Amino acid sequence: MVAQILETKDQTVVNRLSVSFRLLLALYAIIPFCLFLQLVDTHFFNHYLQQSLPSSPKHFILFQILFGTPHIVASAIILTTNTEYFKFYQFKVITMTIALAVFFALGYQLLSYRVLYIMVASWTVFHVLKQQYGIARGVCRLPSWAFYLQLGLAVVAGIFIYIGIFLNKSLDVQQAEWIKYISGSLCLALFIATVFCHRLVPSLFGQSFMWANTLLVLSSFYLYVQQYYFLAILVPRLVHDATAYIFYVVHDYNRHHEKPQNFLYQWAKNIHIPILLVLPVLSFALAFILQAYGDYYFNSLMSFVFGTEIRKIISLGFLGYLGLMHYYTEAFTWKNGSPYRRFISFSK
Repeated sequence: MVAQILETKDQTVVNRLSVSFRLLLALYAIIPFCLFLQLVDTHFFNHYLQQSLPSSPKHFILFQILFGTPHIVASAIILTTNTEYFKFYQFKVITMTIALAVFFALGYQLLSYRVLYIMVASWTVFHVLKQQYGIARGVCRLPSWAFYLQLGLAVVAGIFIYIGIFLNKSLDVQQAEWIKYISGSLCLALFIATVFCHRLVPSLFGQSFMWANTLLVLSSFYLYVQQYYFLAILVPRLVHDATAYIFYVVHDYNRHHEKPQNFLYQWAKNIHIPILLVLPVLSFALAFILQAYGDYYFNSLMSFVFGTEIRKIISLGFLGYLGLMHYYTEAFTWKNGSPYRRFISFSK
């Protein structure tokens, strides 16, 4: 989702549900909650939580099933099961699929793992923060230069934080210190830019949204420096994923509540499953199956048919492909004028 999604409202349909800005802002409550956990663990539990948690939420399959994979699967379901959408975007989808295949085929031969990782990490951070800052721009009504100043500082700071967390074991002491110094300097610049831009936002609600995004980055940096890596990634991950899911569920309800527009919702109607539950139930179920059993059953099939196995073809290959396609398609599917936008409206 990008900044343009909130600049105008499409009134071609009357939606029964709307995306609530207050609900979106409430998701940022994860920031004080994680900071509270860190402080309590540091001062009262002798870092027990820090030592018990993995370095990243991705190391918990339960976390991936709850927060990481479902919204990516849900995005793919919306695009592929609605014929109108897939026909509208099929050229872009096919072109990007080929581009990704060529890039990684050549990349694995020509580039180091670290370079490939940094490139994918940079795209991930850009995708996550572009969504949040894009939504905030519609509420704050910042001038373009102020929006891109904050977004640019946040993304670059986020990239260095991400690298510092996920590549921490492969960095030497000096490299790790430089990563902290650079990300800290960028966070300070982001804070100063937010203070300066504060007066440009006409409403208290808009100012709250702007500061929430700044604190999203600053809190991740603080938790990263304190070596609470799990919490540092959890903060932006939960906000981003939950925000996207709200859009998806609202969209599907408004598209299908009067008359089902695809086979999924027709089946759901036939067996009396409420519309609001269809996408969550299906995407969470698929996320669980793919994460927990996908590699096992795929390798069992490959072993039976071809007598060979391919490691992590589902958990890394297929879900990795869906993730990168998600980053790509979300950049345009929610823009003004897209078929998706006919089924989204907003309320404070």
